Amino acid sequence: MTVRSEFLRRMVERGFLHQATDLAALDDRFAQHRVVAYIGFDCTAPSLHVGSLLMIMVLRHLQQTGHRPIVLMGGGTTKVGDPSFRDDARPILSEAEIAANMAGIKQVFARFLTFGEGSSEAAMVDNAEWLDSLRYLPFLRDYGRHFSVNRMLAFESVKQRLERDQPLSFLEFNYMILQAYDFVELARRYGCTLQIGGSDQWGNIVNGVELGRRTANLELFGLTCPLITTASGAKMGKTAAGAVWLNAEMRSSYDYWQFWRNTEDRDVGRFLRLFTDLPIAEIERLEALRDAELNEAKKVLANEATRLCHGVTAAERAAETARRTFEQRTIGGDLPTLAVERADLERGLPAFELFLKSGLASSGGEARRLIRNGGARLNGRAVTDEKLSITVADIDAEGTIQLSAGKKRHALVRVR
Repeated sequence: MTVRSEFLRRMVERGFLHQATDLAALDDRFAQHRVVAYIGFDCTAPSLHVGSLLMIMVLRHLQQTGHRPIVLMGGGTTKVGDPSFRDDARPILSEAEIAANMAGIKQVFARFLTFGEGSSEAAMVDNAEWLDSLRYLPFLRDYGRHFSVNRMLAFESVKQRLERDQPLSFLEFNYMILQAYDFVELARRYGCTLQIGGSDQWGNIVNGVELGRRTANLELFGLTCPLITTASGAKMGKTAAGAVWLNAEMRSSYDYWQFWRNTEDRDVGRFLRLFTDLPIAEIERLEALRDAELNEAKKVLANEATRLCHGVTAAERAAETARRTFEQRTIGGDLPTLAVERADLERGLPAFELFLKSGLASSGGEARRLIRNGGARLNGRAVTDEKLSITVADIDAEGTIQLSAGKKRHALVRVR
C-alpha cells in the first residue's frame, strides 16, 4: 500500500519497514496525530554495537518527522534476560553491573536524539521504575492470566530453543510477559501507542498490543524492522576483531570509520539509506557509481556514519588518517595505538601477542593464524614466523612500530 505519513514513507523508502500490526490504521495515526513510540534496549554490555544502530536510526527519523521517541532502558528486564533466538541463557548480572552498563549505553543516544520535555523531544526511561516494585501474585492474577502457555510455546524463538534441547528457564519465560507489560505501562504514563523492534521481536510486540487491548482497552500498534545482514550473509556489526561498538572508548573512531569504509560493494546503497541522513536523491547518485568510483561512495558512508556516532571532528580525523595511511603511505596520527615499555622490547615480545593486544586479532589463536596465513605485516614487511619476537630493532625513527592485518587494518605500537 501507499503510505501518506512522512515517518512511514521514510521507513518504506529507506528499507526499515518489515511488519506492522495494522499498517493502514498506523499510517492514519501518524498522518493525523503526534505519535509517541518506544524501542527497548537491555543493558547487557557497557555499549551498544552496530547491530543496534538500525533501531537508533528509526528513533532519529521518528523525531525528525515531529513525533516523540522513548528510549526504554531495560534496568528491570536485564535482570531476566531476553531468550529470543538464543541457544542459552544470558549471564545473570548484578544491579551494579546493570547500572554501569546503562551509564555506558546512555552516552551514545545524545549523538542521535534531542532529549527534553517538549512534545517531540526524546525521553529516556528505565523500566525498573515499575518492574522493581511489582507484587508477584497480583501481577500474575492481573496480567499473567492473559497469556496462553500454548501460544508462547509456539513462538519461533521458543520452538527453536526447545527443538535443540536447550533449557529455557522459568525466569526467561517471564521475559515476554514483562515486555508486554512495559508497553502497557508506557501507554499509561506517556501516551505511547507504538512499539518498534527487530523482526525477531514480533511475537513479544504483538503480546503487548493485545495486553493493552485486553486490560485497558488501549489501541496500540507494533512495527518491526528487518534483521540486517551483509550481502555475504554475515551478521551486522560482527568482524574478525569482535563487535563494532558505538562507544569510542570501546572502538576508536578510526576503527569505526574503517568498518564502514570496508562495506561490501552490494551493501553501499542499502547502508547509505539505513545509516545516514543523506537525501535519497544523493544516495541514488552514489550507489550508481561503479568500479573504483564506488570507493568514493564508501568514503561518504564512512564519513556520514562516523559523524553521526562520534561527531564531525572525529570523522574528519579518521578520514585524514585513512588518507595518509592508504593514499600517501604514511602513518596517520589517529590509528589505534598500543603503548609498550622499552624494557619489554629489549627482552623481545611475541609478534602474535602484539597483534592481539593492539586489537588486530580477537584471540591468540586468531593472531597466530593471521601470521601463518601471510596476513600480518610489521613496518610494511610480511611476518611469516608466528614465533617471531618484536624487539627494539623494529622501532622506527619516530619511536613507533606499525602493525598491519591485511591491507586495510593497521595499528601503532608506541614505545615508552
